[in-house]
Amino acid sequence: MTIRYLIVDDEMPGRMNLRLAMAAHPGWELLAECGGAAAAREALAQHEVDLVFLDIQMPGQSGLALAREISLLREPPLVVFVTAYSEHAVEAFDVHALDYLLKPLDDARLAQAVERAEAMLGRRQREAYGDALRRYVDEDQAPYPDTISVRSVGRIERVSVDEILRIESAGNYVELHLAGRTVLHRMTLGRLEGLLAPEEFVRVHRGTIVRRRQIASLETRGDGSYWLSMRSGGQVAVSERYAAALKTILLNRDT
Repeated sequence: MTIRYLIVDDEMPGRMNLRLAMAAHPGWELLAECGGAAAAREALAQHEVDLVFLDIQMPGQSGLALAREISLLREPPLVVFVTAYSEHAVEAFDVHALDYLLKPLDDARLAQAVERAEAMLGRRQREAYGDALRRYVDEDQAPYPDTISVRSVGRIERVSVDEILRIESAGNYVELHLAGRTVLHRMTLGRLEGLLAPEEFVRVHRGTIVRRRQIASLETRGDGSYWLSMRSGGQVAVSERYAAALKTILLNRDT
């Protein structure tokens, strides 16, 4: 399968670096290098494009504005955002299961994005991807997302934040515990915590976040450890540093 792609970047060195790096990936055909949104729009009208490497910060029309247009296409191409943003500023990409490359370009990270794109295109997931892209550009100014797009091999599943009962750390992943099932999502617990409304969720342990309305009771065991009972069933361990905050939540609820 030949994958046809565009490079959209207003800086020539950036376009050249990406073009040279992509030469290591057979089966990928570069259709055009575009210095801005207008040229990209023309290329999209002339060609059947599978993927767009899109620089976010461009003069004139920004990459995000062009992404919004792309997301409205019936079968939008995949978009891999290229950005000079720091790691801390790209959580939204992970929440929506969108790929991104940080400048300066890293060959290993590019190979990962290429592999994910090949899996996505092979499974014909453009509709699900287009939905995730639309939500990203529409919610770009929203303080907290209402959904999380979870990517498995070649597939995107949208999980409503309202469905999440608790979240547990699993290394570089988090386990999203829903009613009756658990979904694994690639994001650290600390990064995800910053994207959750604090009035809805609370940290109870170094590795656990729970939905506030799931808090049923807090008990202290003989060894001095704290345990939280969940309204949905089961218990989770509570660190001593978070116990006082939980006691306050329960006290305010009862008054």
